[in-house]
Amino acid sequence: MRKLMKKSLIFVGTFVLLFGCVIHNNVMAYSPVDLYDQVWRLVNVKFVDQTNNSQDWQKWRHKYDDKIQTNEDAYVAINTMIASLNDPYTKFLDPKEFAEETSSIKGSLKGIGIQIAVKDGKLTVIAPIEDTPAEKAGLKADDEILEIDGKSTKGITVDKAADQIRGKEGTQVSLLIKRKDQAPKLYNITRANIEIKSISQKIPENVKMPSDISYIRLSSFISRNAGTEFRSILEQGYNKKGFIIDLRSNPGGLLSNAIYISDMFLNEGVIVSTVDRDGYRETQNATKGVVTRKPVVVLINKGSASASEIFSGAMKDNGRAVIVGEQSFGKGLVQEINKLPYEAGVNITIQKYLTPNGTDINKKGITPDVVVKLTEEDIKNKNDVQLKKAIEILEQLSAGKTVASF
Repeated sequence: MRKLMKKSLIFVGTFVLLFGCVIHNNVMAYSPVDLYDQVWRLVNVKFVDQTNNSQDWQKWRHKYDDKIQTNEDAYVAINTMIASLNDPYTKFLDPKEFAEETSSIKGSLKGIGIQIAVKDGKLTVIAPIEDTPAEKAGLKADDEILEIDGKSTKGITVDKAADQIRGKEGTQVSLLIKRKDQAPKLYNITRANIEIKSISQKIPENVKMPSDISYIRLSSFISRNAGTEFRSILEQGYNKKGFIIDLRSNPGGLLSNAIYISDMFLNEGVIVSTVDRDGYRETQNATKGVVTRKPVVVLINKGSASASEIFSGAMKDNGRAVIVGEQSFGKGLVQEINKLPYEAGVNITIQKYLTPNGTDINKKGITPDVVVKLTEEDIKNKNDVQLKKAIEILEQLSAGKTVASF
C-alpha cells in the first residue's frame, strides 16, 4: 500500500528537494477558512512528529473558524498554529515569500545573500552565499543577528527575519552582529540581485595548489545544473591525482544533486536513508555509476548544512574520502514544500535523514576525520590552514596511504 501511495504522489505532483525539501503542487481552490483547514490537514498527516510537539492537534482545527474573514486573517491563524509545533523548518509562506522561495530554486533572489535559521532560540547565519554582499561585508557562519534595522530579533521567526532583510535592489539593511567572544558590530549591507553560483575552481588567495590536484568549490547544491557541471569537472580531471571538494559554508540545495554527486564516487553502498513519521525507512543506494576512483578530500565547516552533510556523510561512512575541517551545521531534516491556493505555500518537516551508518546528525553535524580550526587570525591573514591540510592529506592519499589511517 505504501509503495503504491508513493508512486501515485510522483504522478500527481512535481517534486524538488531544496535544503532537504520536496515541492508538491496542489491546485485546489479554497476560501480563507478552507485554506487554514488545508494546512491543518497537511500537518496532521505529514509532520514527522506524530505527537505534533506533544499536543492535541485536533484543538486547532476549528479554533479560528469565526475569526477568519480574509486571506490575511488565515495567514495569521496559520502562523500561530504552526508556531505551536516548535519546528523552525515547518513554516507558512505567503504569496510573496513563496515566490521568493521559487526564485531561489531557479537560481536567483534579491537580498544580501545569506542563509539563516533560528538555532538555540537565536537568529543565526548558516552561511553567506559566495560572492554576495553578505560575504563581501564579512558575515560568517554562526554569526548571531541581534538586530535588523535597529529592531531586536528576540523571538523572531525565520520568515519575518528574511522578509526584513530582503528588499529592493540598491537599498541598505543594517544588521547588528554578535560573533563569539567579540563585541557586537553593526554591518550596513546594500541589497542586490543574487545569482546563485554553484561551482568554482578558483583557488583561494595565498594557497599554492599543486597542478596535479583538482580543486572544486561547491558553494551550494541548489542549481539544477550543478550535478552536470560537477561531473564534467571530474571527467576532465582524468590526469589529476586526486580531488579536493570544498563544501565550507555550503548551506545545501537539491537533495537529488547530493545523491547524484555522491554516486559519482561510490560503486556500491548506501548514500542516505530517510525515515518518515511512521518509521518507514527508504534507502538510496549507489548505482555502480562511479566516475572516478581517485583520492578525495572534503572540506566542511559549521556553515556546511543539509545536502552538504548528506554528501559528506556518504563519503565518510563509505570510507571514500577524508573529511577535513570543523563540525558541520547539523540539519538532518527533510521538508516538503506544498503549493497552496492563492499562490501561498507551506513547508512541512516530513522526514529525518540518516547517514549510511544510520547516524542521525540533526543538531549534531558531521564530525571531520581530521579537525582543523580556522581562527580569526588565520582569516585576517588569509592563511587557509584547512585547505593547506587538505592538500597535505591528498598528497599522502595519492602516495598510497589509506583513508582509515587518518
